[in-house]
Amino acid sequence: METKTAKLLDGKALGLKIHEQLSTKIAQLQTDVGRPPGLAVLMVGDNPASAAYVRNKERACSKVGIASFNRHFPAETSFDELQEVIQNLNSDERVDGILVQLPLPPHLDSVALLHQIAPDKDVDGLHPLNLGKLLRGESGLRSCTPAGVMRLLEEYSISLSGKQAVVLGRSILVGKPMSMMLLEANATVTVAHSRTQNLQDITKNADILVAAVGIPELITAQMVKKGAVVVDVGINRITDEDGKSRLIGDVRFDEVATVADFLTPVPGGIGPMTVAMLLENTVSSYEQRGNRE
Repeated sequence: METKTAKLLDGKALGLKIHEQLSTKIAQLQTDVGRPPGLAVLMVGDNPASAAYVRNKERACSKVGIASFNRHFPAETSFDELQEVIQNLNSDERVDGILVQLPLPPHLDSVALLHQIAPDKDVDGLHPLNLGKLLRGESGLRSCTPAGVMRLLEEYSISLSGKQAVVLGRSILVGKPMSMMLLEANATVTVAHSRTQNLQDITKNADILVAAVGIPELITAQMVKKGAVVVDVGINRITDEDGKSRLIGDVRFDEVATVADFLTPVPGGIGPMTVAMLLENTVSSYEQRGNRE
């Protein structure tokens, strides 16, 4: 009997398609606004994963025509210094989006820092005002990773209405906004986390399973319902016995591919979608500001 293989949800291909659409939109809008959209990414310290993400974002910005106002600060930078930088960017007319690259060094209060970003420039969708709008079902800047998941499911015409969705993880970055977006799409949502008991019983019921816990290959074939849609948000860097490092997700890809109908790869699934949604949020903010000017 031939082994079944899940259809790939290709975030890389969709990400490139969104980049092309944004590039065209920016070229049209720039004539009216008189400047390109601007994105400022603030990075503190020397976290190698963060540095790689920031480089990816810079490259993506230059491809579509977004100006980068990125700043890199030493690890010992104080809260007050960063607060002042954010306030200056809030009033800078060339900047439409501000993002603080997480995680921050332990001495900095990331929540308090995110509060400093003007809500209409909060392209990461993490300001309480934008999270509140999501909770109320109002339009606003949406958290990039869960918004990317929703866009990818939409691209493959995956129906969510009435489906059982399980979100593994309850972070403010992914788990909580993800559950809200799935609810908004009329799914019935269960949120599971590190204290959840009998996890397999819960995941096995999911028509849509979103794994965002940061535990390498936690999800096995036994935990997945036959025919499910599995979205792997985990990005874990591991080192093989021969010393080579590689990225893997929260899902045992080869195993789960024999059970699920749809599955995202790592890398090439949700990562590119997160960047695409960040660019889309920046352009959306740019468009709103252009209309007001």
